[in-house]
Amino acid sequence: MEYSAVSTIWIMVGTVLIFFMQAGFAMLETGMTRVKNAGNIAMKNLVDYCIGSVTFWLIGFGIMYGGDGAVLGKIKGVAMESVYGGGMLPDGIPFWAFLIFQTVFAATAATIVSGAMAARTKFAAYCIYSLMISLVIYPISGHWIWGDGWLAQLGFHDLAGSTVVHMVGGAAAFAGAWMLGPRIGKYSRSGKSKKIPGHSMPLSVLGIFILWFGWFGFNGSSVLPLTGDTVSLVGKVFCNTNLSAAAGAVTAMCISWAWKKKPDIAMTLNGALAGLVSITAGADVISTPLAVLVGIVSGAIVVGGMHFIENVVKIDDPVGAIAAHGFGGLWGTVAVGLFSDGTATKTKGLLLGGGGYQCGIQILGGIVVFLYVFAASALLFKIVQKTIGLRVSAEDEMDGLDISEHGFSNTYTEVLSSDGISAPMMNVPKIDGKAFDSTENAENLNISKVVIIARKNKLDALLHAMNDINVTGVTITDVTGYGIQKGNNDKYYRSSDADLNLLPKVKVEVIVSTVPVSRVVETAEKVLYSGNYGDGKIFVYDVKNVVKVRTGEVGREALIDESK
Repeated sequence: MEYSAVSTIWIMVGTVLIFFMQAGFAMLETGMTRVKNAGNIAMKNLVDYCIGSVTFWLIGFGIMYGGDGAVLGKIKGVAMESVYGGGMLPDGIPFWAFLIFQTVFAATAATIVSGAMAARTKFAAYCIYSLMISLVIYPISGHWIWGDGWLAQLGFHDLAGSTVVHMVGGAAAFAGAWMLGPRIGKYSRSGKSKKIPGHSMPLSVLGIFILWFGWFGFNGSSVLPLTGDTVSLVGKVFCNTNLSAAAGAVTAMCISWAWKKKPDIAMTLNGALAGLVSITAGADVISTPLAVLVGIVSGAIVVGGMHFIENVVKIDDPVGAIAAHGFGGLWGTVAVGLFSDGTATKTKGLLLGGGGYQCGIQILGGIVVFLYVFAASALLFKIVQKTIGLRVSAEDEMDGLDISEHGFSNTYTEVLSSDGISAPMMNVPKIDGKAFDSTENAENLNISKVVIIARKNKLDALLHAMNDINVTGVTITDVTGYGIQKGNNDKYYRSSDADLNLLPKVKVEVIVSTVPVSRVVETAEKVLYSGNYGDGKIFVYDVKNVVKVRTGEVGREALIDESK
């Protein structure tokens, strides 16, 4: 084969851009989760790429491109031209350039799942998933479409992976999030969804910009070889990619603005992402005006899809991966069957007078791939769940996966949200001072401040216990620190023992005047005790005076509701 320098350089540039998308996914997902899991989510994005690169080279490439079987390729050995030949290569492209190009696509499919399963997945379990999706799951469906399998033979069209990459990731994310269950505190006892905001929207915005930048390589470098008319086609693909993303972002922003009375940042970001995902299948065969329409519809789909997943199906997806990649990928796949100009498909799209064949093939392929990946992923996660376990313990989840999975403590704190509070305290009963005997009332002559340092996973039980004894007001602060053991529970950093280790804790402060201090302390001790290091501390202080700013009341009167 005579190699083309231009085409080879082009595919290498695209490879680098797609590789850089890993950083975009890491930033997007890290920003949309809580800071106590920031290191863990970034680590997952790194490791799934590393594991995927090796396993795809060892076996995955053979399954995907090692022959022209209708269902599977043939594994002949590790991916080398001397083993597999060059029958699968685009004109003018060397084998090694094609291999690394396909590797970064496989890694993209794997990394989509990390966000949907964030904040509660065992790291070892995620590593097993990363191994299997690049080893078997992705290559099988990839062979059907890009490896001249049965869908390709029927005329299924997917330029750069709305189905092959993104819907595969979205379906696996659906299975994983479903089997994991929601994060602690995501749903109230009545089943109502509660907001758990990410710790850094600017970080997520940076992630989207990186993804958008990388997507020009994702779609553009899929146009091969880069000769003659394809040079002009690359420009069209770039424009379609950009316009669909922009239209998706604006649509999602406007819908969320009209619905929630505020332009939602996270929803707008997912609108842009859904626009990118949706145009990926047909950026080469859809006209620019229709690409805008594809983006508009994708923006609406991601808003409705995220609401459906979170509030109807009640699956907790912290970053919206299922809606953006799964639903967006399916829409992009069908859009080819509706709007194709016929230049790279068997017929024109249904709405352009080409009949229903292409649309039917696109729908068939999208549904079959989604069901296959969902079933295969669910089976994989079930096996992992029954063996090493899929989800971390409640205590580890509340402490954060950075420390529980990696032994790394954050040196800065996040704003406390509803972390661990499964049901807010409502309709607090009025205090009846006569409920206590005279001995207890003698203790109540003074105003005291009780400060409780506790594990985060005990916060829910502690608040309800305080409510039960009529402690009607609390101040909660997210803190880090260490005690006598200096926070050192066999933790290390970069293979070195940590002399001092800041542990994430919660500080609960209450001012008591009517409820006996002894009762508050005793109740807190019962809730917090486990017998292990790190159960916490309780501090009791005398309070000289209290002033209620609104009324000017002082002393105990300032702590008692005026309606009593």
